[in-house]
Amino acid sequence: MLETYVKKILSSRVYEVADETPLTRAATLSQRLGVDVRLKREDLQPVFSFKLRGAYNKISQLSADELGRGVITASAGNHAQGVAMAAQCLGIKATIVMGRNTPSIKVNAVRARGAKVVFHGDSYDEASAHAAEMTAAENLVYVAPYDDVDVIAGQGTIGMEIVNQHPGRLDAIFVPVGGGGLIAGIAAYVKYLHPKTKIIGVEAEGSACLFAARRAGKRVRLAADTLDLFADGVSVAQVGAAPFRIAKHYVDDVVLVNTDEICAAIKDVFEDTRCVSEPAGALAIAGMKRYLARTTEIASAVAIVSGANVNFDRLRHISERAEVGEEREAILAAKIDERPGSFLRFCKALGRRAITEFNYRFADAGGAHIYVGLGVESQADREAVVATLQNKNYSILDMTENEAAKLHVRHMVGGRSPQGVDELLYRFEFPERPGALLQFLTGLGQRWNISLFHYRNHGSAWGRVLVGFAASKKDQPALDKYLKDIGYRFWVEQDNPAYKMFLQ
Repeated sequence: MLETYVKKILSSRVYEVADETPLTRAATLSQRLGVDVRLKREDLQPVFSFKLRGAYNKISQLSADELGRGVITASAGNHAQGVAMAAQCLGIKATIVMGRNTPSIKVNAVRARGAKVVFHGDSYDEASAHAAEMTAAENLVYVAPYDDVDVIAGQGTIGMEIVNQHPGRLDAIFVPVGGGGLIAGIAAYVKYLHPKTKIIGVEAEGSACLFAARRAGKRVRLAADTLDLFADGVSVAQVGAAPFRIAKHYVDDVVLVNTDEICAAIKDVFEDTRCVSEPAGALAIAGMKRYLARTTEIASAVAIVSGANVNFDRLRHISERAEVGEEREAILAAKIDERPGSFLRFCKALGRRAITEFNYRFADAGGAHIYVGLGVESQADREAVVATLQNKNYSILDMTENEAAKLHVRHMVGGRSPQGVDELLYRFEFPERPGALLQFLTGLGQRWNISLFHYRNHGSAWGRVLVGFAASKKDQPALDKYLKDIGYRFWVEQDNPAYKMFLQ
């Protein structure tokens, strides 16, 4: 099987449009991790993503009749740009079906290449289903983003370049995984020539389709409404059939990372390259850091920087979460005595640490509540800070891992409900697009009065809302059923300590 793919990779036509990208040493990451780290800079392609390779290799091999009919695909954006540029270079028409929450920078780039954009659904799978319908109805040629031999071969040229460019022994290559085309192509070429080099896939925790398939021994489909779209370029419900045939034999491991770790990795890439990658683009770096933290067997590693198509407004959210992901920020809540000098004494107890955020609110005659962000060096350092404050008789809550606290409460410190008012608290996520908040509120209806509401646009693909309802515990079963029927993901936050401390 591998020999067939290697031959296809060697004969790929990608260099008619794509560049051989550099393999650059990441000096800062290498020093910090104690490993020779090289970054494969696919963010430097003409479409700022590796996807051009597979798209052009596929389209360039179509017959004259197929080229005349025109091509179509479904894509979150990077494959779309690859198809659009390939079609433009070959002088054919292209139609791209995108989810309505696709970052505008990707939409605009596709249109600039002359392709027609059709919006459908909120996820890749919804867009893909609509593209299939259009393919049949309009007699177009579908260009799969990953589940195609020629697409896989085009992406596999990255593996060929890494082998040719790397100066010495290579222990591991870390590859972002969505549908699996990239990792399949790299694994096919590298494992054929260097079977001892580890191929390690990296997935976002909220879209881990390859991880699920490896665990089940077969392809499985993740529920579309559970997919996390922060790393939209890899938000795929099911790994491709052709990629999985390769991956199940030649991918050594799969690492899962969370949003904070991805944000930290974007910062890492920036510090070494002065370039800003998209969340999916930095995924491999995040996974590499997590993997290397648990092993000393890797001396040299390559991570794929797969793309740089990120909306500027998303940088606010990325910057906010990067320090937490790097374990350089602790988010703490404390109660202090409400008397002259107590505020000053607490600040002195913190020492000369960098304060990233400070919120203070008078609670009652018995005390005041403080929400503080502190610069720390590691998780161990964070734990030491908490222990120090507790030893000085402060009541401390570590909220560094508390999503409701980080997303909402930090912006709401000081607001409390009147005494004696019953309230149930929920946290929601819904696909972010124009009109989404109005649609969400309309879905809630008027059955229960809203007693608390916080929404903040984080520049991400998901809208995040904290809602309090004027309702008692006896109402909760009926309210839960009502909310499930609406169809948005939600979490009950009634017992969240951040809520109890600052808002209840």
